[in-house]
Order: sequence, then C-alpha cells, then structure tokens
Amino acid sequence: MKIATPLQYADNPRTAADEVAKLEAAGLDAVWVAEAYGFDSPTVMGYLAARTERMQIGAAILNVYSRTPALIAQTGAGLDVLSEGRALLGLGASGPQMIEGWHGMPYDKPLGRTRETIELCRRIWRREIIEHHGITDMPLPAEKGGRLGKPLKMLNHPVRAEIPLYVAALGPANVRMTAEIADGWLPHLFVPEKAKDVWGAALADGTAKRAPERGPLEISAGTLLAIGPDAAEIRESVRPLIALYIGGMGAKGKNFYNDVARAYGYEEAAEKVQDLYLAGRKREAEAAVPAEFCELVSLCGPEGYVRERIEAFREAGVTMLNVTPVGPDPARLIAQVKSWL
Repeated sequence: MKIATPLQYADNPRTAADEVAKLEAAGLDAVWVAEAYGFDSPTVMGYLAARTERMQIGAAILNVYSRTPALIAQTGAGLDVLSEGRALLGLGASGPQMIEGWHGMPYDKPLGRTRETIELCRRIWRREIIEHHGITDMPLPAEKGGRLGKPLKMLNHPVRAEIPLYVAALGPANVRMTAEIADGWLPHLFVPEKAKDVWGAALADGTAKRAPERGPLEISAGTLLAIGPDAAEIRESVRPLIALYIGGMGAKGKNFYNDVARAYGYEEAAEKVQDLYLAGRKREAEAAVPAEFCELVSLCGPEGYVRERIEAFREAGVTMLNVTPVGPDPARLIAQVKSWL
C-alpha cells in the first residue's frame, strides 16, 4: 500500500505545494491535485514536478467536459515529461452543479464521455493518427461544419505510451466501467466496511470484462489522519466536508454523494443534511452528519486504533491511502504511517 495526500487547493497553491514537497522526504508516495472551481490543477502539478524528485503527481480530477480528449491527452503527456514519468491523471464526469454551474456546459453522456476520453488518450499517447467519430469528432466532419481538418497524430513523443488513468466514480454504472477499463479508482467519502455492499457487484462485473494485461485495479481512498490520545476529536472536523458533499453538491435527486450516503444506510441523515444545507443552514447540516459516518471515513485516534482502520482500508482493496495529516508535524505522521504500510 502506498501513501498519498490531497493538495489543499483552498490554500495558496505555491505554499501548499512547498509543504507537500517536504512530505516527500518523509516517505509520501503521491499527491493528488484538485481544481474544482479554484485554480487549475495542471499548473500546480507542473510546479510540483519541479519541486519534487520521486513522488507521483496526480490530477484529481480533470473533468471530461471542459477540456477536449485531445487536450487532456496533451496535458497528461506534458506533465509526464516534466515529471520524468511520474504523472497520474484522475478523470471524472464531476456533476451537474460543477459542469453546468461553473463551466456552462450541458451535463450529458457522462459515462460515454469518460470512456471515450480514456480510449482517445491512450491512442494519442501511442501516437496513432486519430480518426474518431462519437461524442467527439476528430477531425470535425463537413456535416458538422468542418472544412479543413484532417486526421493528426501527436507531435511530441510522450515519456510513456500509457499514463495511469484513474476515474472518480460513485454510481454503479460508472464504477463498473472504471473496473473494466481504468487503471485506478478514486472513490470519495469511502467507508471500507460498507464498500463491498455498495460497490461489490459493480466492481466484480467490471473486473470480469477487464483486459488481463491491464493488471488489478488500483484504489486510492482515505481522509483525515491524526494519531494520539486526543486525535478522535479531530475527526469532527470532517463534518463540514461531508455536509458539503452530501448536502450541497447538487439538487434534490441529483447529488451522487447523497446517493452514496443513502447506500451506506444513512438515508434519514442524508435527507436531513441535504434539506438543511440547501436551506442555507450549514451549521445545522454539519451537526446532522452521523458521528459514525465521520468515524468510518477517518483515520483519527490512538495508534492502535489508526492501525486497525488502515487494515480495514487495505482489506477493502485500497492500494493507495490518501490522507490529510492533521497536527503540528505532518511529516512525522506521514513517516509513521509509511512505516506501517
């Protein structure tokens, strides 16, 4: 099992990237750089490539709407050459709130777009001459307004013909596709004890169709990390994050995170949190998040307890523990956990 951390994208990205670079010396294996509706992740990833030597640098996530498949492939290849083969690309459909609210694009064909983007990225990195007609047309045909375009192949030679592609997926159909064609899976608000009941069938169905040469599916999941006698109190700080996602990331009936909370067995709480959050009562929404939910997604407590939680993630198939260390010495926490893995 590897250890990773998410870059704190709400902070100054240069300062946050400098702090992550320090964690590399403590044993950090990877960093995931989100963008949401903040700074773009590839710019920060390029800076991280220059500031680090060993750890992998991942985008989490590049949505498949605001960039064309060709641009995603170009971005991945550029980051991979700058990092000397350390890039990871996390892709995802995001959700209606982000795609329609921020990017001003219709949220249509999420699974088809993701599958097509993965296929085209791999073909582009192999430097094939690309002629493809689906959701994306390359080149644009005359009947859709194309006039001068002709099939092209990538000008540069990528470091790797295949950069690892992870998919942020929660719904059964998306998880099934991820298990079939992706290199890795990025589940959010992952509860290891409940994962098999929620996603087991979808993972098994997708794996049955998986090409053997692709190898086992990697899984990157985790959340807050704090170790010590008083660390259990720190898990309370995950409440705002859970409330934001299950309460505010989408309208009623169109919130994937809320669906996951319900699938975990928190139907009543998920309903209450969403109602309060959408009504603007955020503090009450946070208070309504079940304490058990906060505990099961976290790695906060005495040393023995945290080690047990890590084993629960391992038994659930997690291959990369993605943690946010909380405390006066994050590097010590990373080194301590790294020694257990």
